Amino acid sequence: MAEQCDDHEVQDGGDTADALKIFTRKKDEDTNTADDMDTSGSRKAEFDPYRYKMDYPSIGTCVIINNKNFHRSTEMSPRSGTDVDAARAMRTFSSLGYKIRFANDQTVAQMNQLLSSVSQEDHRDSASLACVLLSHGDEGLVYGTDGPEKFENLTRFFKGDRCMSLLGKPKLFFIQACRGTALDDGVSIQTDSVSQQTSERIPVEADFLYAYSTAPGYYSWRNTANGSWFMQSVCEMLEEYKGKLELMQIMTRVNRKVALHFESLSNLPGFGGKRQIPCMVSMLTKDFYFPD
Repeated sequence: MAEQCDDHEVQDGGDTADALKIFTRKKDEDTNTADDMDTSGSRKAEFDPYRYKMDYPSIGTCVIINNKNFHRSTEMSPRSGTDVDAARAMRTFSSLGYKIRFANDQTVAQMNQLLSSVSQEDHRDSASLACVLLSHGDEGLVYGTDGPEKFENLTRFFKGDRCMSLLGKPKLFFIQACRGTALDDGVSIQTDSVSQQTSERIPVEADFLYAYSTAPGYYSWRNTANGSWFMQSVCEMLEEYKGKLELMQIMTRVNRKVALHFESLSNLPGFGGKRQIPCMVSMLTKDFYFPD
């Protein structure tokens, strides 16, 4: 299957990339018995200052922006295979309970307008927000169909000083896009088997997770038939471990899946046999568990 590098098309039969172009209470205080707490720790979470509350009417909204076709002026090829990622993301986040807001082929202005509009909605009954961005990219940039936009401009709408109804709640961004043009050749290894706290003020940057498909400076690979290594792994691990593992544990499994289970196959000289490692940037202040 052909995989694509988002600044140019790789020959058929190869790979390509998404680039430019509890704490337990003291025994004498704890009146709950073991039977009062289920295995997921939901009762315990009620008293846990290190776990995000999930007892809201809704888990929240998931915005999915799927940019496949780009204006001729950008000189960027279509992102074949991205529709597979978009469809999988819709199924996965819907199964988690999110209300989906989906948009195809958004210009920079349209991306900003959509995210601004979502940020102005009332999220008081929501436990979180999720956003999936599927596009071309470069370091610090995500592309609209008509050109680049700074990633920080797309996330600013949800900062603590602008979106008060999501204050103190997790904002999760999953970004399938390149962050440069470097290629990872990989390296061989040998193995040897181996009470709720409150605050009147919190940082405006708090409670964000940025899950990038690749490390800074590198290509991000996407199979033109099966979708991207990263998004397919994210969805697979969320579906398998929701309600069982904390989000960062799930994302560590995503890292492992992408790092060890994929290698590019390309007829283009220099593009075969490449690897990829996702990159998580977390400003989360508590553990986050998806409902089972």
